[in-house]
Amino acid sequence: MTWQRIFVPVAAIVVLLLFWEWLVWVNGWPDYKMASPSDLWPAFVRFKGLFLEYGWQTLWRTVVGLVVAVIVGTVLGMIMGLSKVMNQALYPLLVGFNAIPKATVVPVVALMFVGQHDFNTILIAFMISFFPIVVSVAIGLSTLEPEYRDILQSLGASRFTVFWKIALPKTLPKFFGALKVAVTLAFIGTNLVEIITPHGRGLGHLFQSAQTNSDFPLMFAVLFALAASGIVLYYAIVALERVFAGWAERPAH
Repeated sequence: MTWQRIFVPVAAIVVLLLFWEWLVWVNGWPDYKMASPSDLWPAFVRFKGLFLEYGWQTLWRTVVGLVVAVIVGTVLGMIMGLSKVMNQALYPLLVGFNAIPKATVVPVVALMFVGQHDFNTILIAFMISFFPIVVSVAIGLSTLEPEYRDILQSLGASRFTVFWKIALPKTLPKFFGALKVAVTLAFIGTNLVEIITPHGRGLGHLFQSAQTNSDFPLMFAVLFALAASGIVLYYAIVALERVFAGWAERPAH
């Protein structure tokens, strides 16, 4: 039911906010220790211009980094999924690269591309989010049942036809599952650069400024804005999944 898909998440968010408000009230925490949801709205109103400007900058950089991750991750995943040799060669390299904490990579990237803040932010967002996409595509293609491939090829189908008719649809559910994870990772990468890089822009920079000024309601308001942006992008991915891979969704009983 469409209304249920909207009502249930909204109700869960409202319950969480009410519990958060009650927890702060019952413990008597001041806003410099734990800001309550009622403290966030004044912070949004007071800095609404910065939230709009910096929120947009964070969002578009995250989306661009995610799009690049999708393109590169899909190509690499196809190479690894269709070639056992390339899978064996690239997989250890990707695992080793993914194991490196990206916070240690940010200063290196900042030194390599001094002053190119947008490029640095997009690059880190890409670097931190492309790994699950590569793995999902590679696994989806490498686990293709050979019976389907043999039947189509015996009927004269080309390798492209086998890929388009069998391999691609089989990969899509895993791909969108990985994409939902990559969305949140891309946000982490974007904000990591915005927080660490001096004179940056974006919600991460606004959070750092609030922390410097000990403005705790603003800090929590930034975190709330980041969470809301992540939820919006997540459901955008869900909408795309229903368009392109809705056939894989099993009805709930």
